[in-house]
Amino acid sequence: MRSVACLILCAMIRLLFLIWAFFVSSQGQQYYDADACSSQAASPGSRYSCADHPQENCPAFLLYRANQDYPTVSNITKLFGADVDTVLSLNRVGSPTENLQPGREILIPIRCSCAGEFSQKNVTYLVSGSTEFSEIACGVFEGLVKLVTLVEDNHPLPGIVPKAGSELVVPLKCACPGNFSVSSGMVQSLVTYPIIEGDDMNKIAQKFGIPASDIWAANHLDYRSTIYTNTTILVPLTKEPSLTFTLPYSPPPPPVFLPTVQVEKATDSEKIRNLCIAGSVVGLSLLLVALIACGLHLKALKRWKSQKLQSFNTRSSQFSFLSTLSSPRSGQTDRSSRTSCLSPDLLIGIKYSLNQYSIEELRKATGNFRNDTRIERSVYKGLIDTAEVMIKGSNVKETHRVIDVHSKINHINVLNLLGVCYDETSDDSQSYLVFEYLSNGSLRDCLSRLGNPLHWHRRTQIAFDVATGLHYLHHCIFPSYVHMNVNSRNIFIASNWRAKLGNIAPTTAISSSSNGNDPDISVSFDGWIAPEHMLNGLVSEKVDVFAFGVVLLELISGQVDIDGKQFKESIWFLAGGGNEGRCFEKLRGFMDPCLKEDYPLAEALCLAVLARACVEDDPMHRPSMEDVMKVLARMV
Repeated sequence: MRSVACLILCAMIRLLFLIWAFFVSSQGQQYYDADACSSQAASPGSRYSCADHPQENCPAFLLYRANQDYPTVSNITKLFGADVDTVLSLNRVGSPTENLQPGREILIPIRCSCAGEFSQKNVTYLVSGSTEFSEIACGVFEGLVKLVTLVEDNHPLPGIVPKAGSELVVPLKCACPGNFSVSSGMVQSLVTYPIIEGDDMNKIAQKFGIPASDIWAANHLDYRSTIYTNTTILVPLTKEPSLTFTLPYSPPPPPVFLPTVQVEKATDSEKIRNLCIAGSVVGLSLLLVALIACGLHLKALKRWKSQKLQSFNTRSSQFSFLSTLSSPRSGQTDRSSRTSCLSPDLLIGIKYSLNQYSIEELRKATGNFRNDTRIERSVYKGLIDTAEVMIKGSNVKETHRVIDVHSKINHINVLNLLGVCYDETSDDSQSYLVFEYLSNGSLRDCLSRLGNPLHWHRRTQIAFDVATGLHYLHHCIFPSYVHMNVNSRNIFIASNWRAKLGNIAPTTAISSSSNGNDPDISVSFDGWIAPEHMLNGLVSEKVDVFAFGVVLLELISGQVDIDGKQFKESIWFLAGGGNEGRCFEKLRGFMDPCLKEDYPLAEALCLAVLARACVEDDPMHRPSMEDVMKVLARMV
């Protein structure tokens, strides 16, 4: 009965967590409207809702770009009714009459209020000449108000255009954060940012010095979403705004709405221009045809070279011939003969960018493989051309396999293979693999480093990076691969606290019933292993999922458990064990003391439940890496 009661209690806790997440998101997150400023459609995001907080009033910001009609801070502040001195100080501009470079971005502080169902900042605009509502909304105010909103709030008759001298009420888009928080902290204010050509989420995030994931969260988007020109997004700020103007800037596109002019006959200069345009189009077409022809020629040449290499491999398969090719001449080692002794099959697998190092270079890089450069076993840290590298000792057969695997892999969350070295001075076919070195070392090093504990948001980001790398190996390359050695010592952390998978075993995941009894495949484990592999040698993607669950438990607890006994006892309550009402108490006792309770308890419970699902004894009950990514994507 107690087990059933605890199961019911945990289910209720999860439901409360979902309700809490929805409540928080409803207070701060707004929807992104993908329709252009001139669109007549009104959809979620055309205006930002404040229906849940009708009395809301908060400081906010608008981003405006200087143009030929509004080239100075003085002009811009008059347009928005803003305080000149505040705008000058906020944007580091010296004089209100200084002519700004076209496209120069200016932050304008406003007071955002709730009017009915929507947040807005009303300003008055005096129509100066013959114009249209679309020119005012999308030209003068650069999309900070949508055409359909401007028309709706000024109630014109159909077909009526604004008259010169008339005043319009312009409801500018803005929003209040409520109790909304992001990974970098509690949101203090929101910036309404108009998208122009050349903008992307990462560039905008760098400009404001915030993570791109914060912008996704504030606009109900995810990392796969696309943003379009002539739309707006909200940028969440946890402190006083500060724009970075050193980023490369793309000038804004020409205005969409141009004044109507009388059509005249084309002049001679226009005819010449049209001829130039036609000539350019024809020239580009010919260039494209030439490039396609070159591509087909290179493809045929590559196929011909491959056939020649296969022929050479057949003729040189005898060991005596390889020995002859690799023998020294005149008392010196011939560099070309060393290259020739490599199997042609191996050469086909090597990327053209893969460096070949001499043993002298590696000895110099590691101080002749001194003990103080040893990371573990046959792995060393070295310095080659001012770049830190990780050098791993191996044999020729394993090196061949690793190169073959890495020649098919290109992913930000997988450690880069930089080069290879074959030690001709060694009698036992010794070789070395040279990988990039990440400054923060392995995940186990980071968790053990008491002076620099991992913050919670860094741990969730690392978990997401590892899941992304494993999903790539399982589903995005052919043939698919299983890592078969996932643990905290084979996960490496860069200076920006992003994670990469290392030490990928060359094992192809053909089916869930594949076994690991191939004598040529060396797979080593360090820690708690999936039961089906330990008992029957089975190799499948679910072995990686199990190992990933163990890594999650290490991220949560900061501990290492070689046989899993401690972890099993600690997370027993998630499966219905323990006393009723003590789930959160047990979870707090399991958390890494270095976190000092500086973590969202609901996220910690969610991560623990996910880890518990990954380490199920039955592989059929474990989630896929795609399911794992969907859960973690909501935390980063």
